[in-house]
Amino acid sequence: MAALRTLLLLGLFLTARGQRPRRRRPPPAQSPLDKVAAQEGLSLPQLAGRWFLVSVASRCSHLAEHSHQLEATTVMVTVLDGQSLAISTLRKLDGMCWEVRQRYLPAQAPGRFLLKGHGHSSKVDVVVGEMDPSSFAILYYQKGRSVSVKLYGRTSRVSDAVVDKFEKHVRAVGLSEDVTYYFPTYGFCDSADEFRVLDETKV
Repeated sequence: MAALRTLLLLGLFLTARGQRPRRRRPPPAQSPLDKVAAQEGLSLPQLAGRWFLVSVASRCSHLAEHSHQLEATTVMVTVLDGQSLAISTLRKLDGMCWEVRQRYLPAQAPGRFLLKGHGHSSKVDVVVGEMDPSSFAILYYQKGRSVSVKLYGRTSRVSDAVVDKFEKHVRAVGLSEDVTYYFPTYGFCDSADEFRVLDETKV
């Protein structure tokens, strides 16, 4: 009887040794924008209308290399179906006005959107960080692990107080003045002809 018990225990021991311990999956890496709070009480109609791009903070190498060629840029926002936003961006390229059309789709929470581009890896997460519907809006954009912050104004110039707010948001995500660029306040496009429209909503 004792021998049988010993044999059973030995069998259990060998079985246990043969089983590899289960490895716990590491928790998913936190997205940089997970720490960014969206504007409380945001009403989408507040975003509607024309905005002027005032400044961008980004480590984008293309932006750094062409910072001396920045063109005045405007954005027209239209609310669709009460949830998503139609974005029309107007700027000059080689002296001609171009329009880029995009759509911001609703994400998990108010004030958060998803911009889909061409291909699975080209999606961009968007967060409305802070805004005053009558004067400014600060938006965060994340593609992959790279984050940029944009300041928009209802006019091409904003107050020093708004710039201070923007710079605070920029520092909060680890960016600095070295990668902050201000856009021209003149030379805006009012429209683009049909041959100079890039429609990114059809992807």
